[in-house]
Amino acid sequence: MVQIDEDRMEDVPSADSSTHNISSDSPDDRDKPVAREDAPTLMSHTGSDRAVTPSTDRPRVLVIANQKGGVGKTTTAINLGTALAAVGERVLVVDLDPQGNASTGLGIGRGERKVSSYELLIGSALAEDSIVPTKVPGLDIIPSTMDLLGAELELATVQRRSHRLRDALLRMPRHGKVREGSEAEMKSTSRPYSYILVDCPPSLNLLTINAMVAADAVLVPLQCEFFALEGLSQLLRTVERVKTSLNPRLEIQGVILTMFDQRNKLSEQVQADVRSYLGEKVYRTVIPRNVRISEAPSYGKPALVYDHRCAGSKAYMKLAAEMIQRERILRKNAAA
Repeated sequence: MVQIDEDRMEDVPSADSSTHNISSDSPDDRDKPVAREDAPTLMSHTGSDRAVTPSTDRPRVLVIANQKGGVGKTTTAINLGTALAAVGERVLVVDLDPQGNASTGLGIGRGERKVSSYELLIGSALAEDSIVPTKVPGLDIIPSTMDLLGAELELATVQRRSHRLRDALLRMPRHGKVREGSEAEMKSTSRPYSYILVDCPPSLNLLTINAMVAADAVLVPLQCEFFALEGLSQLLRTVERVKTSLNPRLEIQGVILTMFDQRNKLSEQVQADVRSYLGEKVYRTVIPRNVRISEAPSYGKPALVYDHRCAGSKAYMKLAAEMIQRERILRKNAAA
């Protein structure tokens, strides 16, 4: 088991100095990392004994969030979306990161982003008019631009500023916008979206709060390294605050272990610790550290398109299958 030295960890600065506060916490409490005695609290935040009730009359909105950068949020959004589309689901990715890496990774160039998630949030465009098709059948995206950097300031005095994304998605037709073209394309785009995946920025700011307010559940990618545990308690507290004050249905859907290196004993130790804290909330499927996954974005392709036979692609296909299985169980339990 990984031994966490709390005295050393208390000296680590907060992961994000621009955290969007929902309720007041002392700085010491906000920055406190995950420790063994936090385990019962984390389990209560994940709501392992409180089943989510997936909606059957609208898309399932899943937010991919972690305020720590470089843990695989965007990679997971791109490849999980592609894997879900590959098994017949219709998926919309919403890129809420000003860096726009999800848009780039799905082959959407800067010149193709005429309308973006920025216009969606400030209210100058409808969601269906912001959607851009990707080269993956069944997978669309609302792209991001650097304009999002100013969105938080522009929305500071706007009413319901935390509900902008939720309101926009509720107004959107379930199928988005039917595109003219061949009969097959029109038939494909007339199908309703079954999943909306929101890729969040690596911070707990107003953009991330908007995503959580719009969401049914949160997916948390967690890098299999020691310091990846630091910000987990802060993220779970934020989820709990959003659930209490803004979105009562919000839950942790699952934790995805990413960048797992089987040659590294520390990866095994971190995995064991996380599973001991969060139990069944941690997906059985683990995403390995893989060169082909790292190469794929530079070609504007998901890893599953770039090399569907690599270990990373196979892992994301397994993850999609496991996620769909979880969703079916939740629906079955809700109907019982």
